[in-house]
Amino acid sequence: MRLIYLDYNATTPVAPEAQEAILPFLSEYYGNPSSQYVLGRAAFEVLEESRFHLANLLRCERSEIIFTSGGTESCNLALMGTAFCVAPRGSGHLVVSSIEHPAVLQTAKFLESMGYGLSIVTPNRQGIIDPESVMEAIQENTFLVSITLAHHETGILQPVSQIAERCRLAGVLVHADACQAVGTIPVHVARLNVDLLSMSGHKMYASKGIGALFVRHGAPILPILHGEENECGLRSGMENVPGIVAFGKMANVAEKYMQQSMERMTHFRNQIETILTKTVPGLIVNGKDTERLPNTSLLTFPRVFADQMRQRLPELCFSTSSSPLGRNDKTSPALSALGRSAAQIQGTIRLSVGRFNSEEQIVRASEMLASAWENLQTT
Repeated sequence: MRLIYLDYNATTPVAPEAQEAILPFLSEYYGNPSSQYVLGRAAFEVLEESRFHLANLLRCERSEIIFTSGGTESCNLALMGTAFCVAPRGSGHLVVSSIEHPAVLQTAKFLESMGYGLSIVTPNRQGIIDPESVMEAIQENTFLVSITLAHHETGILQPVSQIAERCRLAGVLVHADACQAVGTIPVHVARLNVDLLSMSGHKMYASKGIGALFVRHGAPILPILHGEENECGLRSGMENVPGIVAFGKMANVAEKYMQQSMERMTHFRNQIETILTKTVPGLIVNGKDTERLPNTSLLTFPRVFADQMRQRLPELCFSTSSSPLGRNDKTSPALSALGRSAAQIQGTIRLSVGRFNSEEQIVRASEMLASAWENLQTT
């Protein structure tokens, strides 16, 4: 069976460049980067080199990059670290959207359980968070707004820079969950005007278990892990040196080949949508009229359950509305906002293409999906 992987938004394979970069730090250079002897200095130097590559990708200072265990920890640190610093003991209020990844939404609800105020804004029928709705949700004691940059299901890009501009005038900090965007599209923190931004290594061909948080100089934040004060005192625990090496390497690769990669992914995404629109009457391409990630296509097939299609296509790896899109139930706030019914949500699949897909795979996968849908119409 020749598998075709079309779930790059869920995770990416570790690229050969990252694998090669990691190996010396699994065997020869295994020192603690806080140690002063030669093995420790070697680890420290490559850690700082990787920090430089990530800072270059984001167009920020090296000292503004804090390494974490992944995107989830980065989001938790952004929300809780800011809350504990600016509004201790539940004295403040924060705003998030209903379409946030659970790493943000569940953290916000945890803070709410501790006594913090929470407002949840919803997107419009185009799947976009209106900056004005965010401003209407802001209260006198609001300390933070957290909005995703690119939605993990739809791929729709949110107007973070416009939201941040308004929030800055109101004296409110802004966090962006950019895990799905960094490495796929240009993400420059100065243009976004954000105070905090989360990213994840395994979304950009590095290893799992590594992430980072951009923290703008002067942004008020406290650590949520306590111990040895690594990472500018914001993240205790010995750094994951092999993971950081891979992360930095792929940040460098992404910076060099960003435009080329975006053009290739857009071509593949459009090719899938063109083939399936022609062969599946009534197919809905969600978010097609909005600005989206170049690699993401969220497709609603009429009169079928997406899981039935997945069962008929064991060669294809893709996400459906039931899993693993970050939910345990059958709902999708993002799809509901787009006007999709419960039945339509159950007929929705997410295809996300990536670096290791080929033209032949894209055509073959599209034809297989169309055939599976057609066969289900007669059963």
